[in-house]
Amino acid sequence: MATTQHYMWAAGHFILLLCSFRYFLAKLLFRSVSNWWYTTSFTGALVSYAIVCQKSLGTPQPNAAWIRRAMLDENVQYFLMAFFWWSSRPVTLALAPYAIFSLFHALTFTRTTLLPQFLPPGPPTQPGGAPTPHPLAKKLQVWVKANYDNAMRAVAFGELVILARVVLGLFARRNSLLTPIIFAHFLRQRWYQSKFTREAVAYVHGRILAFVNSPGRPPVLAQVYGQATELTRRWAGTTLPAAANAAGAGAGAGAGAGARRQ
Repeated sequence: MATTQHYMWAAGHFILLLCSFRYFLAKLLFRSVSNWWYTTSFTGALVSYAIVCQKSLGTPQPNAAWIRRAMLDENVQYFLMAFFWWSSRPVTLALAPYAIFSLFHALTFTRTTLLPQFLPPGPPTQPGGAPTPHPLAKKLQVWVKANYDNAMRAVAFGELVILARVVLGLFARRNSLLTPIIFAHFLRQRWYQSKFTREAVAYVHGRILAFVNSPGRPPVLAQVYGQATELTRRWAGTTLPAAANAAGAGAGAGAGAGARRQ
């Protein structure tokens, strides 16, 4: 039986989906659009993530152990990042990862909670057994399961694109210096907690290496990239242990697992 809290969680995802779709559509068609759609999208995200964070961590405790546990929780990280986007100058691409997560959560909520209220289940597979899901619910389940990993890969690559966007936006004066710094730290956390992020970084790193080392390229390109890579490795591996938040790493799609995975 779904609780009021569960409906609020789902409402946050539906709000994010609808408002981000409206905002993306206007941007793709080069039409003016109110920033209200952008901020409301992240308001929906904040509602959903706040519910999950409270559910998984309980009441905030004024001690270092609770704060450390919270900071290593990926749902807290996405909540804090959503708050930063909500309170900052709009970056359209920042909505994409949240919209992808919300699509899967909304479909799962529709399958498990909404459809059974309107569509009768199928007959049991054996006498006295539980009724089978409606064919539409089964199709949704199969689609979510088949496309989940690809969607998470899209999120991982999308977050790298967002990093490039905010770095370039700094030089174009489209965002503040704080934006790439905060988002780079966020991606540092994702590197340790998500295999999809590690795969995306490895792929992009390989493509850049192939480019700078290809025949005809100035040797300085490889030297500069090598130095930048070494600096990044030192920064990324200074304090955060590789086993951080192993319970939440990689993100699953099961119900109750979190704002990304509930």
